[in-house]
Amino acid sequence: MSPPDEAGTRDGDEAPLPVADRGEDEGPVGVDTPRDDVEPPPDTAPPGPVAETPPGPVAETPPVDRAPEPGTSEPPPPPEAGPVVYPDAHGWTFYGPEQGAPREAYGVTEDEGGNLWVAGGEEGLFLLRPGADTFERFTMDDGLRPYGYLKNGKAPVGPKYLKVISVAGGPAGTVFVGYQGHPDCENNFYVKGAKDPNIYKSGDADKVTLTATGIHVVHYDISSGPGVIGEEAGGREKICSILRIAWDKKHGNLWFGANHAFAWGDPDYQGNPTCNGQRECSGVLEHTHPYITAKDASGHQFRLTDAYYGIAVRPDGDVWFGGCNRSTRFRFMTVKVPRDFELARKQSENRSAIKNRIDVWPDKVDEVGIPGPGDRVDDNVSGMALMPDGSVWVSSFAWGVARMDSKGVVQQYALGTGGDRFVSALARDSSDNSVWAGHRWGGGLTRLKGDTTLRYSEALGPLAYHPVWDIQSVGSGTERRLLVAFGTDESGRPGAIGIYRAE
Repeated sequence: MSPPDEAGTRDGDEAPLPVADRGEDEGPVGVDTPRDDVEPPPDTAPPGPVAETPPGPVAETPPVDRAPEPGTSEPPPPPEAGPVVYPDAHGWTFYGPEQGAPREAYGVTEDEGGNLWVAGGEEGLFLLRPGADTFERFTMDDGLRPYGYLKNGKAPVGPKYLKVISVAGGPAGTVFVGYQGHPDCENNFYVKGAKDPNIYKSGDADKVTLTATGIHVVHYDISSGPGVIGEEAGGREKICSILRIAWDKKHGNLWFGANHAFAWGDPDYQGNPTCNGQRECSGVLEHTHPYITAKDASGHQFRLTDAYYGIAVRPDGDVWFGGCNRSTRFRFMTVKVPRDFELARKQSENRSAIKNRIDVWPDKVDEVGIPGPGDRVDDNVSGMALMPDGSVWVSSFAWGVARMDSKGVVQQYALGTGGDRFVSALARDSSDNSVWAGHRWGGGLTRLKGDTTLRYSEALGPLAYHPVWDIQSVGSGTERRLLVAFGTDESGRPGAIGIYRAE
C-alpha cells in the first residue's frame, strides 16, 4: 500500500510549549537501569515455590481502586545460581537453550501460519516451526539488517551491532523485528564533527519472511531525509531502538514504539535502499511524541519524551501509546482526513492537546507548571492492553498497573505495592478478557481476573525469579495460547519461552 499523506512540514502548528534547548532529551530509560528519581527495585526476589502446594495460581484479594503507594517489604533472596529446572506445571510448555532457544528472550510472538518467533537479543532471531522441537536461529549472516542505508544505497562502513529486542507476528511466514540501536544512536546525527552513520543508522526494524532457502529481509529505516521536515531540513535521525511493534491487519498499519517517539510503517513495504528517507519511498512516517517541557535543578528547560513501550490498537484504527512520561491516543484514523499523520501528530503534541497527554501516575507539578526533578513521577510505561469495553490497562516498570476508560481517564490502580509494582509486560487474555502482568524483579506472573488476583509464582518454580520481558495472547477459544518471554535472572541463569494453554 502507498504511505498515508503527511504534510512533511510543521508550518501552521500552534506555538509549541516553551523549550530552551530542543536538541536535548533525557537519556533513554533502560529496563536494566532504574531511574535516579524512582525508588530502585529490590535486589532480592519474591518467595520461591512451596513444595507442599500443587502447581497452579493462588487467589488473593481483588485490585484496589486507589492510587499506588511505595512498597515497604522486600522478599527473601533467590536460590543459588545454577541451571534452570523448568517446572512441570499444568498447562505449561517451556523451551530453553536445550531446545535451541536463546538464553535471553526479549520478545515472543506467533505469525498467522503458527510459526513461533523469539527476539533473542545479541544471539539474533529465533524460529520454532509448527510441529518442530528445536529452534532455528537467524543472524546478520542470514540477512538480518540492524542498520539503515546511506543515500547511495550502501551500508555504513564499520562493525555492526545486532540486538533483537522485539517481535510482532504478521502474515503466515512473516515477522516484524525490532532492533536496539547503538548506545548513542539517538543523538549522534546532531554532533558536529562526530557524526557516524554506523551509529545513527543502527537499529530500527526489519520485515522478515521465510523462503524456501532461508529468509527474505526488508529494512525499515525509520528516519526522514533532507527536505522532508521543514524545521529539520538536513534530515532527522532520532528513532533507533524499537521497543514494541504492533501489526494492525484490519487497517493495514504497522506501529513502532521506540526510544524518543513512535512511528508508522507500511506492512506491505518492499524496500528501497536508495530512498534516502523520502516519504514516497521510505515505507515509514515519523515521528510523534506527547512530550512535555521539564527543567533540571538549575532551571534549564528541555523536552521530555522517551521509551514508548505501550502500544494498544483500537478497533477504529487509532492507537494508544504509552511512554516514560506521558500516554496519548494517536488519532490516526479518526482525524478529519484519516491517515494524515501530521494532523494526528498535532492532536497529541500541540498546546491545545494537553488533555491528550495523559499522566497516568500524576506528577506533583503538571506540565503547565514545568516540573523539576523533585516534581516528577515518571510513568515508565511498560505495556498496554485494550479491553472489549474500550478501556485500556497500562503497566509500569515502577508503579504497577492502571486502567483508563475509553477517554483516557484513570479509573483504577492495582499491584501498586511491594515487588508487585515492577511490571515489565502486559497482555489481555483473549479467552476470558483477564489481564496478565509479568514482573521484572521476581514474582513471575500475576493475573487480574474479575475481582480476583491470581499469582503464578509457585507454578513457575525457579522461573518466577526471572524477568518477564513480553507476553502475547494468540488464538481464541480453546486454541488460545499465552506466550511468555523470560529473561536471564540476576545470577545469569538462562531464561525460557513459556506457552500456557490451560484455562
